Amino acid sequence: MLGVLAVFTELSMVNAQQFSGLVQANVVKADGQLPWLDGGTGIVQYQDDSLNLQQGLLNVKGKFTSSLSYNVVANVYQNGEQHLGVTQAVVNYKPLSIGSARFKARAGFFYPRMSLENVDIGWLSPYTYTQSSINSWIGEELRVAGVEVSLYNSGRSSRSPLSWEVLAGAFKGNDTLGTILSWRGFAMHDRQSLQNDRLIFANYPTVNDPDGIFHPSYVEPFHELDGRVGFYLGAHLSYYKKTQLRYYLYDNQADPNVVNHQRLYAWRTKFHSLAFSHDFTSNARLIAQWLTGSSVMGQRFVYINFDAWYLMYSHKLGAHRVSARIDNFRVSENDIFPNDINESDGRGLTIAWRYNINKSWQLGLEQHVNYNRAYNRITLAEQPKRDQRQTLGVLQFKWR
Repeated sequence: MLGVLAVFTELSMVNAQQFSGLVQANVVKADGQLPWLDGGTGIVQYQDDSLNLQQGLLNVKGKFTSSLSYNVVANVYQNGEQHLGVTQAVVNYKPLSIGSARFKARAGFFYPRMSLENVDIGWLSPYTYTQSSINSWIGEELRVAGVEVSLYNSGRSSRSPLSWEVLAGAFKGNDTLGTILSWRGFAMHDRQSLQNDRLIFANYPTVNDPDGIFHPSYVEPFHELDGRVGFYLGAHLSYYKKTQLRYYLYDNQADPNVVNHQRLYAWRTKFHSLAFSHDFTSNARLIAQWLTGSSVMGQRFVYINFDAWYLMYSHKLGAHRVSARIDNFRVSENDIFPNDINESDGRGLTIAWRYNINKSWQLGLEQHVNYNRAYNRITLAEQPKRDQRQTLGVLQFKWR
């Protein structure tokens, strides 16, 4: 991937390119619970009252031809195992067409467009700083290293209130998808895993036991282990660009019996995602998403079903935007190792205010609370139940 980035950088020197990005700094009021990023079992990002670089982001776009373009996103984070790297690198093909039904494609390292929450620069949310449990997990463990082809129709070109798109993707490099969801459960944050990143979690003895599962307390999320090609199918509908509906079926097709020298397993993970948004007015928007699926590792060494949803209302008034979101998430198990506990669940409430001081500077405040249970905490002599709170004050500088 670094080689891909180097090629894009070299090509950008002889092609017109656009640079955009942002830097976010925050002051945090935290609840003192050690997060998974530091080997703990907390599901929010920060432990201590502190001042932090929340993230930095550089987005580079350019064109090779009128039909062929590229986009590279690089991120920097203060926390996590890796601090600087690429989160997206994609080449887009969109030929000119006079027909009502048109074709486009893309290839590289990218997100499927299943989220209606993460629609800002660099796959961030313009609504809250702590993202939903669904898209926090997608940002951690899911990325496509492959190709996507689409057939779409714009309502404007066909003089119809309805626009549609159907698409299919094929990929490799996402075989470990489901690891952190099984043992840690869902979390809530805005950190996206970098291309060569490592996600750590608590040292659960039932996971590390050489006579048991014998898995390390980390996962490297973008590995290809079995040589199989995964796929996803999607459909988008839009009515007057005010109401949107997106459905995806995702299946990484992994062989759950494959394991590498690090003891990282391939997990057969498949799920359905349904996202919806509706604009009541130009300033009032409702957004929702539901995700349901399963994941299996080994000969049913771990088998989980997972289900999550959120509902968010966002209102914009001049330079101010206020958003409120409720989350609900659950992981349940049905495997052959009862001592390795994979049950977890929770509910969360996030309220955020964002104020655009001018085109470049933004000030924001956010209050997040959640109630969560992870039953494998008892193997670490911890109580399964947690109430977590996090208050963020964020200063953002953005350029285009």
